[in-house]
Amino acid sequence: MGVMAALRDRDRRVARRAIASGPRWVRQIAPAVEAAPEHTKLWWAAAGAMAAVGGWRGRTAAAAGVAAMATAEVLSGCVAKRLYRRRRPPPEWVPPGDLRDRPDSSSFPSGHTAAAFGFAAAAARVWPAAGAVCGASALVVAAQRVHSGAHYPTDVAGGAVIGLAATVLVRAAPYLLRRYVL
Repeated sequence: MGVMAALRDRDRRVARRAIASGPRWVRQIAPAVEAAPEHTKLWWAAAGAMAAVGGWRGRTAAAAGVAAMATAEVLSGCVAKRLYRRRRPPPEWVPPGDLRDRPDSSSFPSGHTAAAFGFAAAAARVWPAAGAVCGASALVVAAQRVHSGAHYPTDVAGGAVIGLAATVLVRAAPYLLRRYVL
């Protein structure tokens, strides 16, 4: 078996185990955890809170987070998902009660995870304490995406990488614009 085949096999086994396992309370809170990052509501709320209570640092962290989140959404949803089509984990792996509103888009990468990691990493560069809270939330979102059966672990890892890359792009954008455009 080749390296890629072994990785795919491992990815499927980890996903299947993560979807089927977990204490009952995880399944009970899963709908709230799943709903919070939908349409980036969680990150807009975090940006609003940071801007409201954090003064200049909070407003700057919020703006950086929103810019990185938007960049990550474009890179994951408009670029990567169109370049790499992947089916989501099979519905039979997911408990019937958890099979609500499964997206039809490509499984790779996780756009929720990309937005979460982009927002958290960008905010952390400006306001480390707020970024740490957002980073913990991003990890919960990533774990929930696998646990719910919406993604494989490599989809979530790909989303995290795209989110972090978006942070780098947003941070570098002013310098690149000055150097090459202005």
